[in-house]
Amino acid sequence: MLISEQLQPHLPPTALAYCVHLWQQNPFKFKLSKKRFSKAGDFSCRTGSTPRITVNKDLTALEFLITYVHEVSHLHVHRQHGHSVEAHGLEWKRKFQELMQPVLSEHIFPEPIFSCLHRHLQNPMASTYSDAELTRLLHRGDPRTAKLVYLADLPEGSTFDLNGRFFKKGKLKRTRVLCTELKSKKQFLVPADAPVGHAQLTLWG
Repeated sequence: MLISEQLQPHLPPTALAYCVHLWQQNPFKFKLSKKRFSKAGDFSCRTGSTPRITVNKDLTALEFLITYVHEVSHLHVHRQHGHSVEAHGLEWKRKFQELMQPVLSEHIFPEPIFSCLHRHLQNPMASTYSDAELTRLLHRGDPRTAKLVYLADLPEGSTFDLNGRFFKKGKLKRTRVLCTELKSKKQFLVPADAPVGHAQLTLWG
């Protein structure tokens, strides 16, 4: 399947030509991935093999665009520096800022997403989802995600469903929350911005 055919259903129409161009500049294997709570996309390259980029196919169009450019930025940095620099260090930040510029437009990212994304790109994070405000704005305009409840919104002690498993919310550890699975009693670090279901809020006396 052509790269344009893979990307077209998942991107804002006005961004498709640019994203195909990025592939033409530096070809790579591209794969649409099923939903992953741990990441929205990834880049990998083994010695002697063609670089590979994957992006979750369940993302909103704007999330998909940002994630795609995020991963292509890793490809550019890898071609120039190999493994000699940090994955999300200064080189990646600058390349991500550069590659986002052609699509950083209100015609693609409507307000208030545009202004929030512009601020985010002043010092981009390793994960877009670490920016809670941007994450919520990206989800707000999509009917699939507009009514999501996020783990960060729940008070400590609340129970919730994540991927068919039930957890109790514990302490926040930077960008993740230490949660206990009710059935196994095992503890897991869950991203604070993870969308959750069947939330039952704790009651404080």
